[in-house]
Amino acid sequence: MAREEKPYRVYRGGRAKGKVPSATPRPGRRQPDGGNGRARGGGERNEYRGPGARAKEVRWGRRIGIGLLVVLLLIVVWAIASWFAFSGGVSDANKRLDPNAKNALTSQSGLVLSHPTTILIMGTDTAKVGGREGDRHSDSILLLHTDPSHHRLYYLSIPRDLQVPVPGVGTTKINAAFQNGGPALAIRTIHDFTGLDINHVIVVDFADFKDLIDALGGIDVNVPKPIRSNRFDCPYATQAQCSKWQGWRFPKGTQHMNGQRALIYSRIRENVLDPSENDVTRGARQQAVLDAVGAKFTSPGTLVKVPFNGGSLAKPLTTDLSAGQLMQLGWLKFRASGDSSVHCRLGGDLGGGGTGGPSEDNPATLAMFLGKSAPQPPTGPFNPGCVTGHTRQ
Repeated sequence: MAREEKPYRVYRGGRAKGKVPSATPRPGRRQPDGGNGRARGGGERNEYRGPGARAKEVRWGRRIGIGLLVVLLLIVVWAIASWFAFSGGVSDANKRLDPNAKNALTSQSGLVLSHPTTILIMGTDTAKVGGREGDRHSDSILLLHTDPSHHRLYYLSIPRDLQVPVPGVGTTKINAAFQNGGPALAIRTIHDFTGLDINHVIVVDFADFKDLIDALGGIDVNVPKPIRSNRFDCPYATQAQCSKWQGWRFPKGTQHMNGQRALIYSRIRENVLDPSENDVTRGARQQAVLDAVGAKFTSPGTLVKVPFNGGSLAKPLTTDLSAGQLMQLGWLKFRASGDSSVHCRLGGDLGGGGTGGPSEDNPATLAMFLGKSAPQPPTGPFNPGCVTGHTRQ
């Protein structure tokens, strides 16, 4: 047998049986490094990194897993703290509501999240606002209707000086219902006047409303035209200063407002720069402020701070809505597009002294408010109507 044809391979430690290795590499088989960083035969080099490489990979994976668990735990703790803080404040708001008001509401079958809901929102001056101690007027009367299936919200302002029948009182201004019988009589009066079933009620105390906006960090409101108000709630301490003061001013454009500025803006009834404005126009401003509060309430920045101020968010409210229902309402507001929201108002013969009977076109506007017909804008300063995407001022 020739020397180069030995049927075994020679190693330093002995010999082993088997075929002599071929000089041609097998397809797909990795070969030792040829000095250029790549394995012979075209494959990538399979380096041996030493005994500690695998342990380092395991340690990094463990760290990432522990980090994810810590983040998840923090989210759970935050959610629980938020819920207890917010639900505690809402529980107090539920206790403030007269039981007779709950009996006046129309019960709703199903979740707020998935069923159309009509909510009466009233802004009152029951506390000390501008020195009017003891007043019990509903200065702001607003209906909110939700349409979850289309992710749309409908707002309806009711002028406070409309003269309507108030049960047990007679025909008088609609805001007198709250003054004479609280939210229960107001619910009955607005139900009889509009024919709408009211599922829930929210009463906002103006004295604390500014504190709510401050707790939210202020709100952004688009002012469509310059405003200089009549003299009310003078910010100065002396009569001499107030006599020289010309009223509250708001320039045109989007403005960031703190609680006091937002409250003043929503209560302006007369605009010296535009004498055609009236109580109906004020209702549009109130819708704009309420819309801005809702947007800020559901913003990520507010949600992060709920464990620390969740109780204060419900302080200005008196309502039958539970914490869960308010969260559902917040989700509807978050999902709803501002460009598709419908802003409506009722009208009447409010010229002259500012009080008068309802417009005969109000039923058509109520149909728009319920989404049963296309929105049509008002045709005059005191006429009813609806617009899409913004408040009409």
